[in-house]
Amino acid sequence: MPPYRQGSPQRCRAFFKVGQTKIELLEGTSDDSAISKFIANNGGRGGIQHIAFAMEDGVANALAEAEEKGCRLIDKAPRKGAEGLNIAFLHPKSTCGALIELCEDPNK
Repeated sequence: MPPYRQGSPQRCRAFFKVGQTKIELLEGTSDDSAISKFIANNGGRGGIQHIAFAMEDGVANALAEAEEKGCRLIDKAPRKGAEGLNIAFLHPKSTCGALIELCEDPNK
């Protein structure tokens, strides 16, 4: 996949695929965007805002399992994300400070 860029009102993103790994770079386009706030809270150093994992058995199943094991959820059900993927997030307070995104391609 060649790199490409897409935008929204509060962020621009660029995707790069290397082997089976896809890297998404995010840029906040307003001071009140989640990305801009993350960078500001991190002393302007940037950093890893979140890590995403592809779910083969579905995001809904992964959410149910995570909640059953006591994980705090940001999303109680999957929602549409970038590239039409079904996504949901686990709260960083339950994942050693890392924001975790669960995602699945609804076309697979």
